[in-house]
Amino acid sequence: MFKNYRIRDYGFKLLIYCIILGFCGVIMVGSAKESLQNKQGIGFLIGVFVMIIVSLIDYNLIAKFYWVIYVLNIGLLSLTLTPLGHAVSGSARWIEIFGFRFQPSDTAKILLILFFAQFIMVNKNKVKNFKFVLMSVVLLSVPWFLIYKQPDLSTSIAVFVVVCIILFVGGIDYRVVIGVIAVAVPVFIIAFNLVLQPNQSIIEDYQQRRILAFVDPENYPDDALQQMNSVTAIASGQLDGKGYKNNEISSLKNGNFIIEPQTDFIFAVLGEEFGFKGGVFVIVFLYLTSFECIKIARRAKDTCGSMIATGVGSLIAVQSFFNIGVNTFLLPNTGIPLPFVSYGLTSLLSMYIGIGLVLNVKLQCIRGKVNNNIM
Repeated sequence: MFKNYRIRDYGFKLLIYCIILGFCGVIMVGSAKESLQNKQGIGFLIGVFVMIIVSLIDYNLIAKFYWVIYVLNIGLLSLTLTPLGHAVSGSARWIEIFGFRFQPSDTAKILLILFFAQFIMVNKNKVKNFKFVLMSVVLLSVPWFLIYKQPDLSTSIAVFVVVCIILFVGGIDYRVVIGVIAVAVPVFIIAFNLVLQPNQSIIEDYQQRRILAFVDPENYPDDALQQMNSVTAIASGQLDGKGYKNNEISSLKNGNFIIEPQTDFIFAVLGEEFGFKGGVFVIVFLYLTSFECIKIARRAKDTCGSMIATGVGSLIAVQSFFNIGVNTFLLPNTGIPLPFVSYGLTSLLSMYIGIGLVLNVKLQCIRGKVNNNIM
């Protein structure tokens, strides 16, 4: 399980990036909702500890049980449909066991990355076959559907995008990619128009209203208000911000005009209190974290390692884009956390486990060699 690693091969840069982001998360959650700061701090410390432990465990040993990981993932997601499922605001995304509540869709992201990394490794000679692509779609569809039905549209989209990136980098035939894009684009256009129609049954009513509010905010002011307030808060921070935990009456956070500021709209609080500089600071470190994962993927010793690092790096980039896009009204309102920064112990711990796996890939990298699996 534990190998004799060299300390100089450890990914200290990636470790430092994640610790800085986690520390930013503790600070911002404390401002958004002070009562949760201690929980976030404990989650941060536990996350870093677990990340270091995971980083010392051979990822190949874990990946060997990829079918067990897949079944476990399905089992956890299915529990949300049982009496153990815990609904909040109409969404059954949590399960509660012995008073401990966690969100299986957050762990599903890491488990799916692990599964497909090893699945591609085992079938690396079949990756370019259409049957392999079809099998991958079938295997993804089960957990994807369980996430979608919670309902958790934002996570289901993020999972789909990340797995597509893994499959693309894993080497599927470019003709398949072109074919999928040729089909996906018109299907997306048709589906988008269908969800805008009255009495549609594709998505939930509240999800439809969020999309309508994005397309036409003037006619859906109540549904667009949250994002409008978020943009106003970020703009009001200007260059330097209004200050950490400021007492200004003009603060939208202080006036409770931003709903769930500790989770989905943490970036709005960051922008208001630390301004453009604070926002750029966090974005830069999210970019550096994602980019470092991709760099590690290029030097991984095998396909599985490359796919793990690629998947985790892509997940951080995709989630960051979605969260910041929602906060700045560039995307429709979807509930997805900002990696390492938003409150949510399951999300935080899952991210640190993912980084721990990438750090182990780094420990086993081939020195001076670039893996051809990553373009």
